[in-house]
Amino acid sequence: MKRDDMDQRMAARVDRMSQRLDKFTASITPPSPDLREWAESQWGTPMDVVRLGEVAPEYVVPGRRKDGTVKGKRLIRRFFWNILRGVYAAVMNIFLLAAGGGMGNVLQRKGTVRGSANAQALELVDAARPAKDAWLAYSDTHAAIIDAGETPKVLWHKEKPHAPQVSPARRRITWPDGSVFEYA
Repeated sequence: MKRDDMDQRMAARVDRMSQRLDKFTASITPPSPDLREWAESQWGTPMDVVRLGEVAPEYVVPGRRKDGTVKGKRLIRRFFWNILRGVYAAVMNIFLLAAGGGMGNVLQRKGTVRGSANAQALELVDAARPAKDAWLAYSDTHAAIIDAGETPKVLWHKEKPHAPQVSPARRRITWPDGSVFEYA
């Protein structure tokens, strides 16, 4: 009987790993040619396009909390929100543990923003956070955040010399002021 239990647990683990792999593969789907063409028509230059998805990084910026909100603002609302978040996280983590998925962190952030209190990276990230499906379109002379909802919409755009340097292999965007956005 123990062998059957072990086989079931192994099968469940393989299923979970397969689901994680499918989710990862879906997150790196190539951009539609339509979006690339749309971006190229906007700025008249060949553009590369990278899917950012949901932009919810951890902030390592003076004057900002880890979730990006400004320190010292709306303290009472923040107090109750933190209580609610803590209860939700505890319940979900216990549920994930009991469901056999292993311990997780439902409040985990994807990516990191680093820089000074007035970092140039904040403008891009703050613009991309409300997007439903954020994409980074970039070239040697342009960088833009596009929300590829029903109709593409430019949320943020910069040209050289103010455009950041994009490193898709390192999944990093670096600005002239030294601030960095590492996307996941």
